[in-house]
Amino acid sequence: MASDQAHDSTPGLGQDPTRMTERTGRFITFEGIDGAGKSTHLAEYVQALKDRGHTVHLTREPGGTPLAEAIRDWVLEQPMSMQVEALLVFAARQDHLDTVIRPALARGDWVVCDRFTDSTVAYQGGGRGMPARQIEQLEAWVHADLQPDRTYLFDLPAALAAQRRGAVRAADRFEALDEAFFERVRHAYLARARQAAGRFRLIDATRTLPEIKKTLQEDILTI
Repeated sequence: MASDQAHDSTPGLGQDPTRMTERTGRFITFEGIDGAGKSTHLAEYVQALKDRGHTVHLTREPGGTPLAEAIRDWVLEQPMSMQVEALLVFAARQDHLDTVIRPALARGDWVVCDRFTDSTVAYQGGGRGMPARQIEQLEAWVHADLQPDRTYLFDLPAALAAQRRGAVRAADRFEALDEAFFERVRHAYLARARQAAGRFRLIDATRTLPEIKKTLQEDILTI
């Protein structure tokens, strides 16, 4: 699936303006609804970066630090309001940024992260219905100066994603939600990608694993 070419109209959503002048590391994120298949490609993508001589840190959100992993358990298993979800996710993100992501980028390393703030926009915003302005304020507070250099959005219809999830694992609190929820999440992701077309690459997750791998490894050369 080709990426829509739209102007990055929202400040901060596109490329990090300090990327070339202040750091040589790169921040890469993988996004998509649960079951879209993004996690399948993470290890091979990281290995391809290492083969090119980069020092790479593979991490995830919520998570990536002991504190953030504890918060992840709460978010995935405990019932809570959408506002509490978002606040906890951003608390974990702040610790993750302070402890892992920013220090690695400052050293010139590459960081590959399974989910970042685009997930909050999609899940708590699109899925739960949290007002966009509230999420924007949290994003501006926690990382106004930093966005991923590249975001791969694995796009898949919600019904097909549900079939894939059911075939491989028991559902957590989010995965147990209905198809309509995941369609809202999907459309929020696609809207976010249109806003920040400069950093997003849409991946048609209905394609075969070798086809997707080829697309990802070719794109490494453009970052």
